[in-house]
Amino acid sequence: MTDTPAQTAEKMALRVYDTRSRAKRDFEPHVPDKVRIYACGITPYSPSHLGHARQAIAFDVITRWLRHSGYDVHYVTNFTDIDDKIIAAANEQGVDFSQVAETNIADYYTVMDAMNVLRADAYPRVSETLPEIIDMVEILIEKGHAYVGNDGVYFDIDSAPEKYGQLTGQTLEMVRAGAGGRVAETGSGKRDHRDFALWKLAKSGEPSWASPWGEGRPGWHIECSAMSLKHLGETFDIHGGGADLLFPHHEAEIFQSECCLGIEPVVKYWLHNGLINVDGEKMSKSLGNFWTISDTFEHVDPLSLRYALLNAPYRQPIEFNMAMLEESEKHYERMIAVYGAALVAAGSAAWAGCDTLEAASERFTTGMNDDFNSRTAMVEVQAVVRELRALLDKGTDAELVAAGVGWLDEFAGDILGLLPAEETVRASVAQGEGARSDLASLVEPLLEQRAAARAASDWTRADEIREELNALGVVVEDSPDGPVWRLE
Repeated sequence: MTDTPAQTAEKMALRVYDTRSRAKRDFEPHVPDKVRIYACGITPYSPSHLGHARQAIAFDVITRWLRHSGYDVHYVTNFTDIDDKIIAAANEQGVDFSQVAETNIADYYTVMDAMNVLRADAYPRVSETLPEIIDMVEILIEKGHAYVGNDGVYFDIDSAPEKYGQLTGQTLEMVRAGAGGRVAETGSGKRDHRDFALWKLAKSGEPSWASPWGEGRPGWHIECSAMSLKHLGETFDIHGGGADLLFPHHEAEIFQSECCLGIEPVVKYWLHNGLINVDGEKMSKSLGNFWTISDTFEHVDPLSLRYALLNAPYRQPIEFNMAMLEESEKHYERMIAVYGAALVAAGSAAWAGCDTLEAASERFTTGMNDDFNSRTAMVEVQAVVRELRALLDKGTDAELVAAGVGWLDEFAGDILGLLPAEETVRASVAQGEGARSDLASLVEPLLEQRAAARAASDWTRADEIREELNALGVVVEDSPDGPVWRLE
């Protein structure tokens, strides 16, 4: 398929922030027109949380934009279905570890589908990748990068000292204090406290698999190296994940993959999304500020949550609280109300050739080509929504309204994933029109009283009437042709 001129320009212009080089770089995949992406997925020991939503939506939009730009994208994200936390949860619940994993994987699919996260091309699991993991560990031992201890197999950090701090820019000692709990895992078989486990010999009562070193299970880091190389090959374009995975997980992946293959770099661009802070503190169970995605759905529509999480560039941390969530929900509902009213009034049409929409498209594209800046993209969506609202209030130019709907279909829908199915939107509009009809007999007399109060300069009474209307869920906007009202 031949690219359009716009698609060719988009591909040439795209720049991404590469964590390893700590700079924005022109995006040039290994194979022209093809992009291979691996993003670290969930460890399904509990229901998916807001951090998982942030990561999944960020890489969903990155994938959507690359495809919109004309690339053939193969996107892989994994399930770490063998893990200490899963085993602990299974023991606590008195069930098999696989049951814990399956329950929480099902939850993941449910909440991601609700937020309009497109399914990945593959979802590898650790339990399905054990032969590849064992092969990789054997090669690392053969090459002198790993050794067998009395409780498992360990990667020898000092066998590749030049790879220290490839992502963090710091020495291992400098970053240990800020690392997650898994870096602190120790075993009596380690030669050096800095080394990390590739294969753990089984303890009593734990699930285990056969290996050349005895019954056991993989270490945390080797899993993603094996899964990414199995599905994407010896080199691929983008490796992503949350900023919390920089150390030790992604640093360890660089050690393992590059030392195993003798290739540097295996990954061309490392992309990391920012984390979620709740009420000013990092979200964590220990602080009591932990939100599962399902918890959040009790307060807002799933696509309102998506809207909130896209309203910041993907690398930027997000300050999450109820006020922020409610504000995002208000803006999202306004967008859907305008989009739905315009869709019903004029349908959807091609937008190319309309100067205003062409300019919005250029600004949207410039933002997304600047390291996938969804905040800039959202500003353009909001601007087009305001223009559509003004056109609808005037009741003129159905052709331009239809073009605006077409623009939103492409940019807010196909790229940002913010629009529900058309039949859902139309049903919502019909329901709203019924509610508007029911309220009309109450609203129209109040608008007449407000107009009389304003004519008499009785601003106190006019404000009281506006408050009464607001209590009914009615928004009044004054225009040169008189007041216009709609349901919020």
